[in-house]
Amino acid sequence: MPLPTISYLTDIHFSPGAVTLLPEILAEKRLKRPLLVTDAGIVAAGLVDRLDCDMAATFTDVSPNPTQQNVMDGVAVFQHAECDSIVALGGGSPIDCAKAISLMATHEEPLEQYALIRGGLPKITGDKPQVVAIPTTSGTGSEVGRATLIVFDATTKLAIVGRSIIPDVAICDPNLTLTLPAGLTAATGMDAISHCVETFCSTKFNPIADAIAADGLQRGCNNLRTAVNDGDHLQARSEMMMASMQGALAFQKGLGMIHSLSHPLGAIPKQLHHGTLNSIFLPHVLRFNAEACPEKMSRMASVIGLSSGSELPDYFEQLANDAGLPSRLSNLGTTMADLMGLAERALADHSTATNPRPMTVENCAAIYFAAF
Repeated sequence: MPLPTISYLTDIHFSPGAVTLLPEILAEKRLKRPLLVTDAGIVAAGLVDRLDCDMAATFTDVSPNPTQQNVMDGVAVFQHAECDSIVALGGGSPIDCAKAISLMATHEEPLEQYALIRGGLPKITGDKPQVVAIPTTSGTGSEVGRATLIVFDATTKLAIVGRSIIPDVAICDPNLTLTLPAGLTAATGMDAISHCVETFCSTKFNPIADAIAADGLQRGCNNLRTAVNDGDHLQARSEMMMASMQGALAFQKGLGMIHSLSHPLGAIPKQLHHGTLNSIFLPHVLRFNAEACPEKMSRMASVIGLSSGSELPDYFEQLANDAGLPSRLSNLGTTMADLMGLAERALADHSTATNPRPMTVENCAAIYFAAF
């Protein structure tokens, strides 16, 4: 098997055309009966046809925000087809679902007991089927991320976190993103940028992750508009995929208030896109956090060519606007009733602990309403 391009947390094959390595990777690992986890949109786009190898079974019943039921249905397919591994093809939803399927193929139910805020970390072992993750979007970075986000009920979206949750191999082929529509390119791109911002601002000490996040932020901000406006621009697509991956490589530092607010809202039945929510919350949270991390605000501003950290919120609002994204939650069809009770869920989210400014139920509610 060819040596990976990168081996930081996991093995990563990053290059245009890297998807052709899949048969060789499976053969080298002696994996003969993979379950393909993807979604109907990926199948319709013809991307499954780019995988030049046989699958023991295919599972496509994955919601835009994957649910506990999706996971357990996938486990049933995995077991019925006597699979020995998983290939995840798609955006964050299929990859997150695949990671949870792998966990539950060998771990006892219920799934919720493995959530980080339920004390699940020590219950997760490495005794699970291997996962090869192949992203088709540039946003979540789930192909190298240590978490899987699963919806359990109408306001509960929980992270299952652990070293063993990281896929065993990531195949990052920017060619697979060339067919991504402009709207989804924008939303996933702002997701990647929000990851770079929040990991950089996290209170944990990890200069290595800071350097990765800052580099990813620069790549994302410099290339998002081009990727949105010219979807066939391979260089811009490559830079956005790298920014996405870098944001997730820096997840070791934890995230912050943007994700604390996004997670419970992403659990409501309206299937709101996670990246779009992050894009809306990003400027509001930066204004809220600015007084707690002025040096980091200044450093981020310098990275993307601004003169002052105070310019960042307006900069990101304009970037999202240029990419064609909505600026308010009400533009997504949400109502004030949808926001009721979410502030308490946001405060309890696993991302809250590493936000640079202490959060309360009251200021979570204030930002929900300001973003509405």
